[in-house]
Parts: sequence; C-alpha cells; structure tokens
Amino acid sequence: MQTLVGWHIEMEFQEDGNRTRAAAMVRLGDGTELRAHGYSTRHHSDSPQLRVGEEVAGARALNDLAMQLLTKAHKEVGQPS
Repeated sequence: MQTLVGWHIEMEFQEDGNRTRAAAMVRLGDGTELRAHGYSTRHHSDSPQLRVGEEVAGARALNDLAMQLLTKAHKEVGQPS
C-alpha cells in the first residue's frame, strides 16, 4: 500500500472560565486551507475537567472540518476535469 498524501491538522484550545474554544486548521495537497471552530460550555455544577471541554470542543471543530471537506469534494466531483 502506498501513501499518496498526508494531512496534518493543527488544533488550538482556549479556556475562558466555563467555556472552551477549539480552532482547527488543515492544509490540503492543493494548497487549500480549511479552518473551523468548536465550542463547549461546562455547566456550573459540573466538576472542572479541562480535558472533557477540550474533547467536546475539539470534536465539534473536527466535525465542522469534515463537513467542509465533504462540501469541497462534492463541488469538485461535479466539475469537468
């Protein structure tokens, strides 16, 4: 099996009180950069576990990236080569 291309996704997190923000970016082989954000908010009665907020916010950002990739692919499939 041969690897044709590799993608590296960059993720950054910011914590602000009960709110976690994730920023994701992927650079594709054609030079396109896609960026996405995800958020999570901890309920005031929940114990402070930053890891959980990062996982939820990160998952939401990655989900947004996935939807952007699908949209891009669908557009390219419809274009003549």
